[in-house]
Amino acid sequence: MLQPPFRMFPFENDTAGVLVEEFCNSHGPSNKHLLGAGLVAALASSLCCITPLLAVLGGLGGVASAFAWLEPLRPYSVALTVGALGFAWYQQLKPAPAADACGCAVDAKPTFVQSKSFLAGVTGPAALLLAFPYYGAKFYPTPAAPTSVATNGAALVWQTANYRIGGLTCEACAKHVEYAVQRLPGVQAVTVSYDQGTAQVRFDAAKSPAAQVAQAINGTGYRVLISK
Repeated sequence: MLQPPFRMFPFENDTAGVLVEEFCNSHGPSNKHLLGAGLVAALASSLCCITPLLAVLGGLGGVASAFAWLEPLRPYSVALTVGALGFAWYQQLKPAPAADACGCAVDAKPTFVQSKSFLAGVTGPAALLLAFPYYGAKFYPTPAAPTSVATNGAALVWQTANYRIGGLTCEACAKHVEYAVQRLPGVQAVTVSYDQGTAQVRFDAAKSPAAQVAQAINGTGYRVLISK
């Protein structure tokens, strides 16, 4: 009479138990990869909006649009974040079995990394990163109020120019352009629309010519496509 197939392997019982345990440890479900993927995806989804603010605070205007190419991928990053963290919470909240699929005993007391507190600590920052495009503009510093008083008897030469700008992806991008242009002398008002990719600037051409305004916009890392 033939023995069961597993009897043909020359493993002792204790050796086989160790092999099964190693298999379970290497193939068992783990939330660490889900949490890592969710956090990285959340950062990627808002990196195009975080970079302009860091550029202003750090005085590195040219790097503001370095991650603008990530903006079209934002819906996929958001979906990946929600999916990864949602599945991690499902794994956390579902009733724990006495043994897993391969028959390995499940630890009664999970480690801190496997706890709900740790999962909540990762979910919170991920949610803040996902929502950053909606509140990030509030962190931009306010430039000094423009003055419109002529000096040395020179007449004010008011001019309004419209610019088509490439690379704007969120309100933070628009605030970055506004901040850079408002710091020019003679600028009275700046209105930037990121969804339309436009900027309207009213300025004293005697103090800051239109070319200087365009140069200030280009200095943020975005590019003036058309000016009129």
